[in-house]
Amino acid sequence: MLQTLRSKILFYFLLVSMIGILFVSFFIQWGFEESFKNYLDQNREKKIERVIAEIEKDFNKSGNFTSQPIIGVLHEYALTDQLYFQLYDRFGQQQVDSSKIREVMNGLGLTEPVTNKEEWHTKSYNLLIDNTRIGKLVAIYPVGLVDEEQSFLQTIQLYIYAAVCLTIILAVGFSMIFSKKLTSSLKKLSFAAHELQQHNLGIRIPLRGLPDEVKQLAVSFNNLAESLSKEEMLRKQFTGDLAHELRTPLATLRSQIEAFQDGIWEPTPQRLKQSHEELMRLVRLVNELEKLLAAENPQIRLEKTEMEAGSVLAGIHEMFLPIFNRKGVQLVLEETAEEEWFEADKDRFIQILSNILNNALKYTPEGKSVTLSLLTDNDDYVGFMVKDEGEGMDEEDIPHIFERFYRGDKSRDRKTGGIGIGLSIVKALMDAHKGKIQVKSKLKKGTAIILWFPTEEES
Repeated sequence: MLQTLRSKILFYFLLVSMIGILFVSFFIQWGFEESFKNYLDQNREKKIERVIAEIEKDFNKSGNFTSQPIIGVLHEYALTDQLYFQLYDRFGQQQVDSSKIREVMNGLGLTEPVTNKEEWHTKSYNLLIDNTRIGKLVAIYPVGLVDEEQSFLQTIQLYIYAAVCLTIILAVGFSMIFSKKLTSSLKKLSFAAHELQQHNLGIRIPLRGLPDEVKQLAVSFNNLAESLSKEEMLRKQFTGDLAHELRTPLATLRSQIEAFQDGIWEPTPQRLKQSHEELMRLVRLVNELEKLLAAENPQIRLEKTEMEAGSVLAGIHEMFLPIFNRKGVQLVLEETAEEEWFEADKDRFIQILSNILNNALKYTPEGKSVTLSLLTDNDDYVGFMVKDEGEGMDEEDIPHIFERFYRGDKSRDRKTGGIGIGLSIVKALMDAHKGKIQVKSKLKKGTAIILWFPTEEES
């Protein structure tokens, strides 16, 4: 019992509702009953005060207690309110006793007979005229409520009980509705999570109608599902691309070796060199994959040191200048007068810039230039820009250039275009440095890649 969230919410809703209803109904009933009794007591006191005032007034006027108006008032209260009086003069002689009316009515069967359990209350009042005692009035009335008063109170109690029952029914109904509404969004999350566990990566949670708290969770779930879907797509694409990368050199090697075995080809130095080149393509692919795996390792350790940006950039320019000169591409270094310091792993930094420069060199034709420059507009980062005058890219290709084996130009020769992992390594190493990458490119006009490194190590 109470295993599900809805049953727990329903139980506690009902528990709180029932406790509230019982307390409210108890205090309403108790308060009304006490107020009603106080009202009856005050009304009775007013009637007694009226009788006293009439007796004193009549005695002052006529000099006796037995005038007809007084007897009429006493009998009226005896018949209607069960309020009886015994009137005594100043010598203690009883003048009037309206309580005998009850005995007469009992004899006629007009009222219920007096039982031994019935309790009566008596209260005495002195009768005064000019501060002179002229007699005593004893009021006699039953303890508790009389028939009409009891019936009225029972009717009110019946209405209270009916209201309590109706409130309980409403509380149960609304508790069931609210518990279902509160848990329906969580059921959607649970169902979606189960579907995601069953590898249904296309499942998404509709956000409409969800509470804000659950909506944030649903947004996070949808983002997770989107990320998993994208990762699955990239995994399949990576598997296909890797198989394609391996198939070409393996097929070439196989055909060449089979030709040697069948005696169709003579193993000349030129043909052995071709086979060796295909083999080295496989070796380079494996090496690049190992580098990518190492760069994407979340536990990668960076030996960060404080470096001066201008001098490091000048060293890389000097290192790559001969390679650019051999192709006939000019490598320009824009020097800065001010020193800029930043934190980075020197070897990894050189690896990042080397991949970017090699990429720029591949796609920049002879006679064009590649520019190395330093950007210092940001107080928290130092930027290194590599800008070429190569082929450029379409805007739709820019978000994908850091994916493994991605090439914007599908027809590009793999021997000249590389294997498509270099920029993936750059992205992984920049993430390890907590840096940022910006890419700006226009087709047939060139590409600019800006690498932002933090000036201080982030905690």
